[in-house]
Amino acid sequence: MNIFARLMSGIYIHIPFCKQACHYCDFHFSTSMKKKDEMVSALAKEIAMRKEEFKNEVVETIYFGGGTPSVLAIEDLRLLIDEVFKNYNVIENPEITVEANPDDLSNNRIIELSNNRINRLSIGIQSFFEEDLKMMNRAHNTNEAKNCLEQATKHFDNISLDLIYGIPGMSNEKWIQNIETALSFGIPHVSSYALTVEPKTALHSFIQKGIIPPPEDEVAQEHFEILVEKLEEAGFIHYELSNFGKENYFSKNNSSYWLGKKYIGIGPSAHSYDGEKRGWNVSNNTMYIKTIQEGKLPIETETLSKTDRYNEYVMTGLRTIWGISLDRIQTEFGQTYLDYLNQQAAKYIEDHLLFVDENILRTTRKGKFLSDGIASDLFLLNLD
Repeated sequence: MNIFARLMSGIYIHIPFCKQACHYCDFHFSTSMKKKDEMVSALAKEIAMRKEEFKNEVVETIYFGGGTPSVLAIEDLRLLIDEVFKNYNVIENPEITVEANPDDLSNNRIIELSNNRINRLSIGIQSFFEEDLKMMNRAHNTNEAKNCLEQATKHFDNISLDLIYGIPGMSNEKWIQNIETALSFGIPHVSSYALTVEPKTALHSFIQKGIIPPPEDEVAQEHFEILVEKLEEAGFIHYELSNFGKENYFSKNNSSYWLGKKYIGIGPSAHSYDGEKRGWNVSNNTMYIKTIQEGKLPIETETLSKTDRYNEYVMTGLRTIWGISLDRIQTEFGQTYLDYLNQQAAKYIEDHLLFVDENILRTTRKGKFLSDGIASDLFLLNLD
């Protein structure tokens, strides 16, 4: 089969270890590294076990997320990358991303990472202010954040950094300083998220006890608008609600999720999608390792109904510059879905939060921050 006739797909590898727990995080990870070697072996085995799922696919992205993938030794990362190349059809120059924290990125470590197939770093800066980092219980400090960016830009062309806005006590001036500091390093991609309070996190507990004030929606919206303005002025394209990239520097991995491409999630808590079914691995390191060692996959799956797929397309479409194709809605889902979408969208079009151009439904600049809420109002329930 011609390689270009196949669909491009991605592999996500979840590294469930962190040095310490950030107060806002509800992802699956452990701060104990005792099972690290067993985990790496299990991840490599799962990669091999699932190759049949992608026998007609070509892998264009490999993404190490977490947790904190940068806690792994270079030998571990190389082993897992090699396992993908050994078992899958991979394009000549795949995007291979490693999420990393500044405290792991010494100059030697950056050089070590750059001397392998890894060609993209996603660095969890979050803020350049010491008080914010302490409040969030980040493992790095301001100097480490700046030093790692200074060194990383010497060895990597493709770098993304994360920033968090809407932090209690963060003024607009401080937020602008954060953005300007990030831009001063000449990085080509920024991912930025509002601080959210997830149940059962330390942040949730501190807010309940009155130790930290809760984030304010109005502040987050103001920070978001500043972010969009500053980054667009600097030549970034706001291609997804939380993501900004210079031309040719959009995250191929993340874009594949929003465009509905197939991906396999390797590791505990990792999710997979094949266009019809969604799967998720068990969120328990010990159970994950044991099941893989027994030669079984620790995965649950669900088949998505037509309505599920419609809702998912509406959600992802509205978050991106690609919008929702009304032609695709009609072709893939039918007239009833299209009529419902048009009916629900009408009030948002009237309020200048949505607009239609060349039969594509998109958010206006004013509607971007509200896109998730708007999407939920366009969802359809129980039509199947």
